[in-house]
Amino acid sequence: MQINPDAASARCSGPQERRLAEPIFIRPAYAEQFRCIGSECEDTCCQGWSVPIDRATYRKYKDLPSSLLRAQLDSCLVLSPAGKEGLNGETFAKIRMTGSNQCPLLTENRLCRIQLEQGEAFLSEACASYPRVVTSIGGVAEMALALSCPEAARQVLLAEDLLAAGHGGDEGETSTEEPWLFGLRDVVVGLIRNRDYPLWQRVFLMGILCRRLDAIGRGEFARSVPGFLAEFEATVASGSLHGALDALPADGSAQLDVVLRLAGMLLHRSNVRQRFVDCIGAFTAGIGNGPEATLESLAAHYQDAHDRSYEPFFERHPHMLENYLLNTVFRWRFPFGREGTRAGAQPQMTREFVRLAAQFALIKGLLIGVAGFHGEKFTAEHVVHTVQAATKHFDHHPEFLNLAHDLLAESGLDGARGLAVLLRNTKLTAAAPAARPASDPVYAPGPAGGRPERPVLPLTASMPPLPHPRPMRRRGVW
Repeated sequence: MQINPDAASARCSGPQERRLAEPIFIRPAYAEQFRCIGSECEDTCCQGWSVPIDRATYRKYKDLPSSLLRAQLDSCLVLSPAGKEGLNGETFAKIRMTGSNQCPLLTENRLCRIQLEQGEAFLSEACASYPRVVTSIGGVAEMALALSCPEAARQVLLAEDLLAAGHGGDEGETSTEEPWLFGLRDVVVGLIRNRDYPLWQRVFLMGILCRRLDAIGRGEFARSVPGFLAEFEATVASGSLHGALDALPADGSAQLDVVLRLAGMLLHRSNVRQRFVDCIGAFTAGIGNGPEATLESLAAHYQDAHDRSYEPFFERHPHMLENYLLNTVFRWRFPFGREGTRAGAQPQMTREFVRLAAQFALIKGLLIGVAGFHGEKFTAEHVVHTVQAATKHFDHHPEFLNLAHDLLAESGLDGARGLAVLLRNTKLTAAAPAARPASDPVYAPGPAGGRPERPVLPLTASMPPLPHPRPMRRRGVW
């Protein structure tokens, strides 16, 4: 990594900077506790995606004796371009999906025939690990969860203290040529958990942090990384930023416009699952969609849904969105990104922040609409459903995060004031706008950077409302 190495490795004299240079970091352990619940799950990870097969697993399948399972595998395994050239990798081959885009090895009970007959050791690397996501920071392996799995979403979002099961790295484990990596990650985690600031302000401050670190990397800000992190933590702790943050702009119409466009990107995918359609149906009903809708009327309903349903719920359950952000930090190696921790790489932390802010804004916006639809009956399981359904579409969409970044850049919302508009909601006391029927079309936004012109339905005219959630219960190990 090339963040001004001389400055980054500099040791400063203050006690805070010594702590940041030699951190004892929190290593998340919650993902290690995950257990698949199999056929009890309300969704399946064996439909809607391609199933990659690594080379070692492919060889195992080809060495199986003649059987019905072997015949099924022979008929559905397809070598990838890399596999045809004999190259190693996670995607040496793929399983050809059925006409309904489902794995042909899924039984009627939605269980994997390979695992049932041959055991977990015969699963491919991708199938055996999902929804666990293994990443590395400073050479230390960590694990997070993909929230596209309903049980993983429950485990993450419902935990009162997601990091309670975490443990600190020992001295040997955290040894690295760039110890500030762990100091930076500790600052980010501490900021997300700092309830002295509203959550939107914590996310906004993460953006300020990333911009300054990028400036250090370019040599535009003459500070050592440990020194800057110590100053940043001290400034946040002092509370001196509250006034400036409170003065940042809010614009519900602009925020909703972006949420609609981000959701529209996912709705225009060919493989849209019913759970996401249900989520969008509840969201659009909750913001008052209808044939006569305008952006202004939708924004009024959006504001009312925020004030009456969303904000009261998350004031009682602040850990849920904090946990979402924490898991996102571990899942995507924020703020370094997938490539940013590699030797010689120059991380683009501001870009990584804009991508995170787009994800958070979409999830938050959908939750506001869903909360407005359910009102006082809005529950934690609705949160799980919304996060899981949306995540399943954008977390595994290869281009979504790049497209979302480009959308914010084209809309002028990737700067400080624009991100404040994207993240902030202010509570109003105006009377609630008149409700609209849930079956009416959703208002579709116009091209990037422009205002919508007319209400149209981009998907179908009969999106059903979000079904009553299944009762929450702790499931056994599959």
